[in-house]
Parts: sequence; structure tokens; C-alpha cells
Amino acid sequence: MALEIRDIHKSFGPVRANDGITFVVEEGSLHGILGENGAGKSTLMKILSGFYETDSGEVVLDGEALDLRSPADAIQAGIGMLHQDPLVFLPFTVLDNFVLGSPGPVRLDRSAARVELERVSDELGFRFDPERLARGLTVGERQQLEITRLMWLGAKVLIFDEPTTGISETQRAQLFSTLRNLAEDGLIVLFVSHKLEEIEDLCDSVTVIRQGKVVFEAAMPVPPDELVEKMFGKVFVEDDREPAPLGAPVLELSLATIEEGTSHIEDLNLSCLAGEVIGLAGLEGSGQRTLLRACAGLLNPTAGNVSVDGNSLNKASYRDHLAAGVHYLPAGRLEEGLVEGVSIAEHLVLTSEDTGFFIDWDAADEAAQQEINDYSIKGRPSSPAEALSGGNQQRLLLAMIPDDVRLLLLEHPTRGLDVGSAAYVWQRLLERRSDGTAIVFASADLDELLRYSDRIVVFFDGDVFSVRDVADTDGEELGYLIGGKERM
Repeated sequence: MALEIRDIHKSFGPVRANDGITFVVEEGSLHGILGENGAGKSTLMKILSGFYETDSGEVVLDGEALDLRSPADAIQAGIGMLHQDPLVFLPFTVLDNFVLGSPGPVRLDRSAARVELERVSDELGFRFDPERLARGLTVGERQQLEITRLMWLGAKVLIFDEPTTGISETQRAQLFSTLRNLAEDGLIVLFVSHKLEEIEDLCDSVTVIRQGKVVFEAAMPVPPDELVEKMFGKVFVEDDREPAPLGAPVLELSLATIEEGTSHIEDLNLSCLAGEVIGLAGLEGSGQRTLLRACAGLLNPTAGNVSVDGNSLNKASYRDHLAAGVHYLPAGRLEEGLVEGVSIAEHLVLTSEDTGFFIDWDAADEAAQQEINDYSIKGRPSSPAEALSGGNQQRLLLAMIPDDVRLLLLEHPTRGLDVGSAAYVWQRLLERRSDGTAIVFASADLDELLRYSDRIVVFFDGDVFSVRDVADTDGEELGYLIGGKERM
């Protein structure tokens, strides 16, 4: 069995997302797909999984040309895709999610379905409570459920789009072990990632896509610098971070108690100075998001005080926090940060300080084009937010930050971004820091936390476990602290 991708072309208006992509993947392969944000990777994967139809070209599996017009066509042909955010219905049970999209009678034989769930999950080494609601599963468990469903539906080709986003190191190791086992069983695994170390660790071959074309194919290992050069046309050399002068406290928490779900942050004393960067570390759901939301005005502390520039904002609204110079960038770019169906120009109008009743759309388009140029956004003023790649959505969110912001709160600011886009994001953030902005950000990337933070607050089991100066810690100690232990 081989998967052959032959001369695939796909355009969206004047944008050529895929421009003659051709390559072959043999059975039993763990094949990496690399490329910067907007290179055309996601478009190609959506063609393979039936979400998009090609303009021209064909997909051939095991010698048979496929007619892929929907995800149902793809899974029937043996191709399944696990998206960055697993496609599970949170109000449904594990069993209900397992049988979604399966062929058969309208009336569900729940007993037979339960037997199949247990059979396939046992083969994969997963464990599920069939009656548990999907909203109670971690991201890693939702991935396992989706893999189980796709395998039951007969997938011979599995596509993983940035699957390590939002999962713990333990879950990542388990996922990689599962993928290696699937490849050993003869399946084709396509692994889309922007993390070079993951491609090095997992994949036995790689294809690099740049500007909609295949620019490089090779068996692994390949030197990281060579992969970066193929992805971007250049090698990135990160400059040593220059220290910024620190000023007076901007954010101050005094004996603050904050509660949300299983998070219970109690009696927290913490300040963030002008020009300081504080990183928030911990397993997903350990309390980092709770703290950010409280500082942004989306949650009220149940005790203690939260103030900005010496002014208490305890009972203040989100709008009051905005007026005080607080700006929050959530992890869910489309879910919380941007509005689907609204263009770049319209987003920038919504965040502008112009309070006039009428909008000069010609001037708005001109201003939007200037921001597009300044932030290197791949799009036009009329481009809707959902048509942008993840990196370009993040650049748009950066362009929407007010000039006079005092406190920047960021949740996973480089999640899903390639190395070039991530470096650009931090370049712009550090420019703000040099102007005296205080920055607090949460990240699952230990290298990012250690590189950009002055101090790191470690969360464990819903509360603050430790606060460390970056100069006095390292990745090994952070790993211990995130697991709730002190290094001996």
C-alpha cells in the first residue's frame, strides 16, 4: 500500500494554497509534513481528509484514484484525520462520540457498540469509561478517543495535525508510542508539526512545503538547520535577549483567592513590574488560565485584591480593565479572540479608538493594509479571520493591541506557530516590554518559558506551587516542579 499525491492544485481566490504538490508515502511510514504557517500544509491535509475538493490533481491509495468530496468519502476510502482540536462533542458520552459517523442502522445497539469500543481501545492500550461525558476528558484522552474511532472505522492512513498542542509531556510520550505501533502494523501516519524536535524524534521521512510547493523530501535524520533553511529559505539565529529596565509595579495581587472549576488559587501575593515578563507553567488546567482571566476582569477574586497601577480592579468589569490598559490574548484565537466571518479591516475598526457614528471604509481599508504590511499578515483587508493561518491570526491579534497597553496577558502566545512566526511574535512582544509594558504569559513550552521570562510561576493541582527566578532554574527543575515535586 502506498499513498500517492499527484500534482495537487488548490486556490482560494488569487491565493495558491497548493501549487502542484506531488509526493509518495509508503505503508508503515511515519512521515513528517513540515512548513511555516500558511505554507499550504493544512489545505493539503483537508484535501486528503475530504474537507476540501482539489482544483486539479489526484489522490491515489493502494493504486486506486480516490474521489474525495467529503470526510465520509475519505474515511470510507481509509483516510482519517485527527485535528489539532479533536472533533468530539463535549455534551455527549465517550460511547456516543465513538459511534458518531459510523455506518449502520439508525437505531444504535449500545451493547454491541460498547463491546467494539472496549475491543479497539484494548488493542491500542487505551482505557475509557463509556458513559463518561467527553467534556470531562483531557485533550490527550480526546485524542485517544478519536484515534480509537478512526481505527474502528477502518482507517489505513491517519493524519495528525499538530497533535501535541495542549497535551502534557506524559501524554505526548504515550501518543508517540501509539503512532509507532500503528506504523509497525502497516498503517501510513502523516504527522504535521512545526516542532523540528518532534519530527526528529518520531518520523522516518519528511516532506517540506513552502509557498504551496514541495521544496524538499528526505529520509530522516536531517540536520535541523537544513530543515529550517528549507522551510523558510534561511536559518534563524536568535539574538541573546537584552535585559530591560524594570519600573514600578503594574500588576499587584494581594492575598488573592480565585476560584474556577477545580482551580483554587488561595492567598496569592504576586507583582509584575513595568518591563517584566512573568511566565506561567504547569500542566493544562492547573490554574494558569484562571489567573489570567482574573487579571483580565473575566473572573472576580473571592478574597484579596487585584490592582493595576495602584488602582483596585476587584469588582471592575472587563471594559474597566481595558480602560486601565489591560489587554488579554486568549489561546482560542477564533473562539475568543477573533470573530468568524469578520474581515481584517472590520476587526481593526472594532478595536480602533474612533468613536464616530459613521465609518469611512476606504480609510479603514487603507489603515488595515498598513497594519497588514507592518505585521506581515498574509491576507487582504477583506480577508475573513477564519481564512487566515494560525500564525496570521496571531499577527492580526497583535495588530489589535492598543498602543498604550500597560499589562499584556497572553495564553499560549505561540501555540501552533512555526519557529519563524513564534520568533516574530516575541519580537513584537519584547518591543512592548521595552516600552514599559508588563507581560504575563502561560505556555506549555519549557524552552519558551525559560527564554523569555524573568520569573516563572509554577502551578500544580489548581494552585500556585512555586515561583522561581529564571536565572536560578532550568528545564529539569521546572519539569519536577510541574509534576508537584522539588528537585533533590
